[in-house]
Amino acid sequence: MLPTSSSKGRASSSSSSSRPNPMLLPYLRRIIKWQQMDIEYTFWQMLHLCTSPKVVYQHTKYHKQTKNQWARDDPAFVVICSLLVAIATSAYCAAYDHSTAHAIFVVFSVLIFHFLLTGVFLATFCWFLTNAYLREEAPNSYVVEQRVEWMYAFDVHCNSFFPMFVLLYVIHYFLSPLLVAHGFIPVLLSNLLFMVGASYYHYLNFLGYDVLPFLERTTFFLYPIGVVIILSPILILSGFNPSRYFMNVYFSHQI
Repeated sequence: MLPTSSSKGRASSSSSSSRPNPMLLPYLRRIIKWQQMDIEYTFWQMLHLCTSPKVVYQHTKYHKQTKNQWARDDPAFVVICSLLVAIATSAYCAAYDHSTAHAIFVVFSVLIFHFLLTGVFLATFCWFLTNAYLREEAPNSYVVEQRVEWMYAFDVHCNSFFPMFVLLYVIHYFLSPLLVAHGFIPVLLSNLLFMVGASYYHYLNFLGYDVLPFLERTTFFLYPIGVVIILSPILILSGFNPSRYFMNVYFSHQI
């Protein structure tokens, strides 16, 4: 944090929060330029988000030191994740849907609503929450205020989403013949799979914000895990099968 005058610090803080992110347009332009994307590093991140996510956020600190921003300047993660979601959803459609038009609708609705629009909503909520309530008070008026970038909040969502995608889209696909069956065992396994996926999502969300040195009380992002753990036995005992529920939403005539 660099010392500056009080008026300068407040002016720069307010102006930076009011004007559009200067990295957004270059970020969007790079989406259609594969040669500018670091595909190898993206797959490295995806692997380590599933195995050792703290390593990924350690690299986020290095990125801040070299690029002076917390958010990625490379859209490769979002592009590849979108492609993987589309491929996984297409696999479900090939197995459970017999209408090409409906299959196309399902692929686009899952990609746009489950991943992108839900991500935008959750990122905006966390961005507002962290900036409004979780930032540390500046020790004095001579310190420039730091704020969570909206693009970084979206990065955190994407990072948290990918391991959940592996569990609830990929692994779930191969287990789906068992999970959508009737009986207690499918109900138990389905709820456990969803519990682990949702809990890991919120744990990665916590890591993403805990790495920011100007935030406090980031353990707030762990609280939903407690809710998930409490709800899971209730859903199991009530006989609710989340796999059957979500599959019926999209493939009601086939399940």
